[in-house]
Amino acid sequence: MITLYDDVMRTIVEIPEDQLASLSEICRRLGISRAEGIRRAVRIYLDLQSSKATQDAFGVWKDRKKEGLAYEDEIRSEWAPRSDH
Repeated sequence: MITLYDDVMRTIVEIPEDQLASLSEICRRLGISRAEGIRRAVRIYLDLQSSKATQDAFGVWKDRKKEGLAYEDEIRSEWAPRSDH
């Protein structure tokens, strides 16, 4: 038999006062408990850390001949006003 607590964990976490105050304010505005706020934050953190898009993007520029900043400058130069107008 699976009980309610078989797939959850209770833990104690030390959170600095300034972060706790900010968390409390956000939770108050959202109308949720701090525990729910922490669960949401952990979910977001895990999603970000395991994002396939993030992993796929890592190292994507390594085989390019042009440095990233030089490429960015070149592309942005297209936005500059033309002198032939």
